[in-house]
Amino acid sequence: MTAANILSALVEGAIVPVVRASSPEAALQAVEAIANGGIRAAEITMTVPGAVRVLEKLAGRFGSNLLLGAGTVLDPETARACILSGAEFIVSPSLKPATIEMAKRYSKPVFPGALTPTEVLTAWEAGADAVKVFPCGNVGGAKYIKALKGPFPQIDLIPTGGVNLETIGDFLKAGACAVGVGGELVDAALIQQGRFDVLTERARQFLAAVAKARAEIAARS
Repeated sequence: MTAANILSALVEGAIVPVVRASSPEAALQAVEAIANGGIRAAEITMTVPGAVRVLEKLAGRFGSNLLLGAGTVLDPETARACILSGAEFIVSPSLKPATIEMAKRYSKPVFPGALTPTEVLTAWEAGADAVKVFPCGNVGGAKYIKALKGPFPQIDLIPTGGVNLETIGDFLKAGACAVGVGGELVDAALIQQGRFDVLTERARQFLAAVAKARAEIAARS
């Protein structure tokens, strides 16, 4: 898939689960649970022990049935290792042009983190396919996304932080092309307790919330 096709698929699904877990096994089980709930994307953060190996295992297990990404990627060397292990997209909490360049070298979409209008535009001009607005919930949530889309209608924004079942619709209505969802979906306590069936149900609930929001957006236009 081309970078544009990967981004389009992520936008179609709307939800990028941010997987943080205390062990490789827990991360694998969490992704399986989310996939069972119908979400076809997952971002494995580099804070997961053995994260690159986890990417390899997930790529082997799911193949093209899961859009696999690497998150909390802080440098180009890590980006390259993740891509070679099966990551189809790269996400960072911050802006580092060298990481963007590395993703481009392998024709993979990259979503660097930015917060202020200047950072958002700098990331876009540096080659970002979309910009991760982080931590979005701390600076106004959906209202902040709507404010950014005013001067930057051409920039795809993926807010992360503050996205939950109650707010996901507001983010999409505000103009977010997709959203990153962490603990509200991939709950560390549930993972630790082995309650993966609850993660599966939450995935279904988030997809239902997306469908509801999109129906409301369509009715409004």
